[in-house]
Amino acid sequence: MKELLQQWVTQHAERRPDATALAMRKKQLTYGQLEERTNQLAGMLKAAGCRKADRVGLLMPKSVEAIIGIVGTLKADCVYVPLDVSSPAPRLAQIITSSEPRCILAARPAAVLVDQLWADEKFRTTIAVGWMESDRVVGKHFTPAFSQADWETYPAKPLDYQNDREGPAYILYTSGSTGTPKGVVITHSNVIHFVEWAAQHFGMSASDRISGHSPLHFDLSVFDVFGTFAAGAQLHLVPPELNLLPKHLADFIRTAELTQWFSVPSVLTYMARFDVVRFNDFPILKRLLWCGEVLPTPILAHWMQRLPHVTFTNLYGPTEATVASSYYTVPRCPEDQTAATPIGTGCDGEELLVLDDRLQPVQSGEIGDLYIRGVGLSPGYWRDPAKTCAAFVPDPHSTDSSDRIYRTGDLATVGDDGLVYFRGRADSQIKSRGYRIELGEIETWLHAMASVKESAVVAIDTDGFEGATICCAYVPASTTDVTPVTLRQALSRVLPPYMVPSRWIALAALPRNANGKIDRPQLREHFRTLPFRLEEI
Repeated sequence: MKELLQQWVTQHAERRPDATALAMRKKQLTYGQLEERTNQLAGMLKAAGCRKADRVGLLMPKSVEAIIGIVGTLKADCVYVPLDVSSPAPRLAQIITSSEPRCILAARPAAVLVDQLWADEKFRTTIAVGWMESDRVVGKHFTPAFSQADWETYPAKPLDYQNDREGPAYILYTSGSTGTPKGVVITHSNVIHFVEWAAQHFGMSASDRISGHSPLHFDLSVFDVFGTFAAGAQLHLVPPELNLLPKHLADFIRTAELTQWFSVPSVLTYMARFDVVRFNDFPILKRLLWCGEVLPTPILAHWMQRLPHVTFTNLYGPTEATVASSYYTVPRCPEDQTAATPIGTGCDGEELLVLDDRLQPVQSGEIGDLYIRGVGLSPGYWRDPAKTCAAFVPDPHSTDSSDRIYRTGDLATVGDDGLVYFRGRADSQIKSRGYRIELGEIETWLHAMASVKESAVVAIDTDGFEGATICCAYVPASTTDVTPVTLRQALSRVLPPYMVPSRWIALAALPRNANGKIDRPQLREHFRTLPFRLEEI
């Protein structure tokens, strides 16, 4: 059993230094090269003042250099904080202010963002910028403290680690209902438990060629990266631009000869809609895994009919429980395409609990709140004990007072087959394109706009392509030119693209229920029946 995540890289570098570890486009690194470069980067980070448990932000797209940044950060005994380069500067500033990184590792695609952020003097004076390319870029407001050319001069020898299994490995920031993103802390132990189970359960080996589809600020990427390194396999990073080109995604699976594909369901739906997968396609592919939202049964059947040689597994779990907490491998192509796919049973060391308001198990078939307990639970939210205590509550069924359960906010039932079935959300949190989104965060920014008198954001279910469609009803503050286009443009400056509503309607007043609250069910029904118009997008 490993103590630290980075030790998997070292293990395979010692055994098979010339074996390919990762590849993207025309760039490849062997395990020996990855070990050397991450040791060098770790030495540079320590020389730059990084100490145990310091945070290191990664502000760069998915790339070979980004993976070096992740592993090098862990080797420096630090905690990596992946930052979404598609997010606007104000939201990134919130995350950086919260996480207080000692250093930000950046690359050319994020140069403009770094310059916008470093216009703030507090960042310039407290956070070093490390450039992950040899060609050092100097911005108007920032000068990198070091570049790849600098850290490649450091010795490539292994470092002595001060960290341990219970130390934090990364912090992922998710949408927060108050308008402020919240950081989920995940330890080395959390990840190791899941990866060791998954590698054994799925039979992963050094011969595997594994997809790296998810962006690094999304926790599915944790399994892509460390599942690969645990097995000594090859990680093939999927270029983000292929997401809008379903035919090219299929070509990627073929030419990379992938043996495992892991993504959110919306990608699978997109590829099915364009019918880019042939019968008996991808002969090398062994496993297809999905997580993050519901995969519509007709789409699952579409894939299973075309790939009878592949096993299909539904994984379920929130960020707070480390990648996934339960699994269900579909035994055969579903005949009833209206039947739901179970989220299954708990992974090793984890358990799904469907409880009532008194935290007692519900009867089979009854809908209850879904809780998780076990080895994957996060220690909590970064520097937010109140939110941590509200979400991670004492386990009423344990005699150990330190045992906790996590309330997911999802609704579920236990079927007669003993399996757990997802039955929707219990609050305003949704999944769209695999991202977990608090609708309240979107409303917070809308409420700050002088051109909007009041607004409400709701989500309506789709057939699975997006997971949920975000809709906004608003009341203009005046007769001035307030349109969905201008509102979208304003929100795009403060929110990432996946959080900007795609459907809009202007009203003279928002509907209210008997208690005087905004009637959100009525709004949802209104958007469901409202004809789609091009001007809404």
